[in-house]
Amino acid sequence: MSALVVVETYFGNTRHIADVVADRLTADGIHTTVVTVEDAPTQLDDGIQLLVVGAPTHNLGLSTAESRHTASAQVGQAEPRIGVREWAGLVARPSVPPLVALFDTRTGHPWMAGSAAAQASVLFARRGFPVLAARETFWVHGITGPLTAGEDDRARLWTNAVAARLQGRRLSQRGYGPAGSPLKPSP
Repeated sequence: MSALVVVETYFGNTRHIADVVADRLTADGIHTTVVTVEDAPTQLDDGIQLLVVGAPTHNLGLSTAESRHTASAQVGQAEPRIGVREWAGLVARPSVPPLVALFDTRTGHPWMAGSAAAQASVLFARRGFPVLAARETFWVHGITGPLTAGEDDRARLWTNAVAARLQGRRLSQRGYGPAGSPLKPSP
C-alpha cells in the first residue's frame, strides 16, 4: 500500500501535522511520501491508494493568491505559485482514484465557520475522487503557531481512523466486508 501526503504550509504547523500523519501511516506499513503542493504531481501514480491533503485555513477557507502573498511576506519566503485550491483543479483523476483524506490547520475557535479542508473536500468530490467525510482541523495558537497542546496525538488518532478506512476499502474491493467477512455468499 502507498500514500501521498500533499501539504501547503507557511509557518510550518501544517507541515508538522503532515509529518505526524506520514509517520503514523509508515508505522502501519503504508509506504508514504510527503510533498509540498508546489512539488505535488498532477498525474498520480496508479499505486497510490491514499491521498492525504493538508492546508492552512486562510480567511475561513483555502488560500488565495492574496493570502499566500501575505503569509509568505510574514515569514520572508518566496511566494508559492499555487496552493491546494489550484492543485486540486490540476490533478488528474486516475482510473482507480485514491481515497482522499483532508485536514487543515487554523486559529480561532471551534464554533467559527470556515475550513480549508471543507473547501478542498468539495473540490476533490466534484472531480470524482472518493473523499472521506472525516476531515479534521488541527488548532494553532495565533497565526504563526505553535500548535495547540495535544494536536500531535489527535493527528495520530485521526490517521489511525483513516488507515482503518483505507484497509476497509481494500477489503471491499477484493469482495470482503468488515473484519474480512465475504460480501458475497460462497458458491
